[in-house]
Amino acid sequence: MDTRDLRWFQQVADGITVTELGEVEGTTQPGVSRALARLDREVGTPLLHRSGRTLRMTHAGAAFKRHVDRLLHELDDGLAAVHQLVDPETGTVTLAFHSSLGTWLVPDLVSSFRVDHPEVRFLLRPQEEAATTTIGPRSGIDLELSTVRPRPGSHRWARLVTEPLSLAVPAGHRLDDRDEPLDLIEAADEPFVLFWPGSALRERTDELAARAGFTPQLAFACEDLTTARAFVAAGLGVSILPPPSASGAGASPARVRYLPLTDRLAVREIGLAWSDERQMLPAARLFHQHVLDRAHTEAPGTRRRD
Repeated sequence: MDTRDLRWFQQVADGITVTELGEVEGTTQPGVSRALARLDREVGTPLLHRSGRTLRMTHAGAAFKRHVDRLLHELDDGLAAVHQLVDPETGTVTLAFHSSLGTWLVPDLVSSFRVDHPEVRFLLRPQEEAATTTIGPRSGIDLELSTVRPRPGSHRWARLVTEPLSLAVPAGHRLDDRDEPLDLIEAADEPFVLFWPGSALRERTDELAARAGFTPQLAFACEDLTTARAFVAAGLGVSILPPPSASGAGASPARVRYLPLTDRLAVREIGLAWSDERQMLPAARLFHQHVLDRAHTEAPGTRRRD
């Protein structure tokens, strides 16, 4: 069994799309699909099945993945112990990131880093858009790209990008013809497409609405930007979202309009988090410095904007 195929299965099972994985690994989408099919044949049963636009684990895949995780963890520890003593250019970086950053910021930072460090491997760990970070001394994660600042303590955080947040409305909405920034109270009577409680965007939406003096009326709850934009485009409600032109986070339906808000807190910060209690090995230190340097020289993700 090819360990590369196992790693690709692991990352797709963890939520990376085949397209994102192909971009990060520098291969084609059919190449990734062939590797996953080859692994199915070697195991003797399908490990993944398609659900809409994403791949999800079958029962066999879930049982297999527990062993793959342990196997690759032990393998990576052994490789890191040897390789990083010899050459940091062959090390491994474990990178966590909030899911909304996986279509633009993560590919940009990883691909630009690998121009100068092509042999460094990445273990990508997509996370839910929670209002807390997962970084910690025993998390197994070197660095995390996050939309929330960690709590004070041993965690460190560096701001990379500040994104504006807008009121997303369907085309032709009564507020669509506004030329000036909008006071959010004007949308108080609208049904809202919200994120699940506990997510960073849900907390910011509730905060902005409270500052405007109302509680949003829940129409639908979702867990990702793509779904929220699609629901707004379908006229099922309005939502507070980062415009794609600001984040580069993939194309938005043409039927969605983004109205700037007057509240100065209608922004979300994107930063890099790490823990002082976890020793950062040489390859991770190289990537850490690359991300900070890129933030100082140009907005990360600008090459991916639509």
